[in-house]
Amino acid sequence: MRIVFMLLSLLSFLPLTAQIRINMGEDSPMRKLQIAEMAISNLYVDSVDEQKLVEDGIRGMLEKLDPHSSYMTAKEVKTANEPLQGNFEGIGVQFNMVEDTLLVIQPVVGGPSEKRGILAGDRIVSVNDTAIAGVSMSKEEIMRRLRGPKGTKVNLGIVRRGIADTLRFEIIRDKIPVKSIDATYMIRPGVGYIRIGSFGAQTHDEFCESLLKLSGEGMQSLILDLQENGGGYLQSAVAIANEFLSKNDLIVYTQGRRVPRNEYHAQGNALFEKGKVIVLVDSYSASAAEIVTGAIQDHDRGLVVGRRTFGKGLVQRPIDLPDGSMIRLTIAHYYTPSGRCIQKPYEKGKAKDYAMDVMNRLKSGELMHADSIHFADSLKYYTLKEHRVVYGGGGIMPDYYVPLDTMKYTRFHRELSARSFIINASLHYVDKHRKQLKKQYPTFELFKQQFEIPQTVTDEIIAEAAKKDIKPKDEEELQQTLPYLRLQLKALVARDLWDTSQYFSIINERNDIVLRALELMNQ
Repeated sequence: MRIVFMLLSLLSFLPLTAQIRINMGEDSPMRKLQIAEMAISNLYVDSVDEQKLVEDGIRGMLEKLDPHSSYMTAKEVKTANEPLQGNFEGIGVQFNMVEDTLLVIQPVVGGPSEKRGILAGDRIVSVNDTAIAGVSMSKEEIMRRLRGPKGTKVNLGIVRRGIADTLRFEIIRDKIPVKSIDATYMIRPGVGYIRIGSFGAQTHDEFCESLLKLSGEGMQSLILDLQENGGGYLQSAVAIANEFLSKNDLIVYTQGRRVPRNEYHAQGNALFEKGKVIVLVDSYSASAAEIVTGAIQDHDRGLVVGRRTFGKGLVQRPIDLPDGSMIRLTIAHYYTPSGRCIQKPYEKGKAKDYAMDVMNRLKSGELMHADSIHFADSLKYYTLKEHRVVYGGGGIMPDYYVPLDTMKYTRFHRELSARSFIINASLHYVDKHRKQLKKQYPTFELFKQQFEIPQTVTDEIIAEAAKKDIKPKDEEELQQTLPYLRLQLKALVARDLWDTSQYFSIINERNDIVLRALELMNQ
């Protein structure tokens, strides 16, 4: 009876219009499910975990549906929601692991660690008298020990460069904001740049702050970077799109078999209704990112530059279960204002094939050649003001296609990056030279103009990689690798000395999609 009770409880979370009448007659599928669960629980030769049995049953049903319907345990729900909710509770440090030691990259501004005097470059070696350095403790376990309810205390042992003794700090945990805006800066005179990493509960507020900041610095045009943005909350995407569109402009609508059409319109209070806009996308821009992109493109409000987006246009409804777990069930499709369905084709029950789509695009040549993409005439739509041709049937196709530069990321570079040689080298370098760098480059502008990564740093990376038998295949591959490697290292150093805006300010100077957008801005 447990599974029947669970399903009845599940339905109680749905509104009456979405509830389905359960037929418990002899021929009912629900009756079969009930008998199967009871038989296994009571008659199976070995003992079984009924909770896991039910969970596996739910997962099995959902796996036969679309690729985005899923089941999450209570723990998975909490982990998944934290970045989107915009905060978590902890001590407030950005950190990375270096040789089994937690190295503080930056304390969160205004957070509990900064208030108690934790500094960038500090090493946290113990938490509540338990050693976390040099004991091969997982990053997840360290995070578990550092996080905790707001108002609780945690004692940290800190090793600081230049001080012999281990320092002791008592930190009172607090709410720590999670930023979803990766970068905000003036990329050229009059041209602002905002990169959104995901669409969370606080993204719209952050975005408005970024717009106002850049407007105060003379922004007249905007590059909105949604590359690698995997999506997030629908309401957040609607709120962002609202800042560009005129009153009553349709932003997106949803519709499903049992869900009536639901439209979202602009409110007429846009902060940036008139300035020139270019949206940047790639194969990993998905869901909420595609909603914003589609709305701007369909209303001819701005240009879209990059590569075809992921094509995630399925709406999931969260269905909370009594134990804190959750079913995310697909109930509808997203449609752009012109009527395009964002969702790419898929076969039910073949989630692995679906997940390989981006890799298949690489193999087919789509990421390198726009002419390898073909759309049927039945997928042809028209923008709402200028009546330009756009296509549905899977993601948003940009107005200006930018091919992937496979020469920039050599095999050798990918190996160095995947095995953390690059990030570790930058952390070591900044840790050793932080004071000197801050004194020599008091402003980021001076750093960007004058700083170059020393040859010794790249030499050390190559030497360390060689010890693991990771080498360039020849001198040509090495020379192809070095320019972007040096730029990446410079950007990482800037991030550790300042923030992610400074990282993107440097790395974007070799981003082909960003550079194409700047060309179009000049036109």
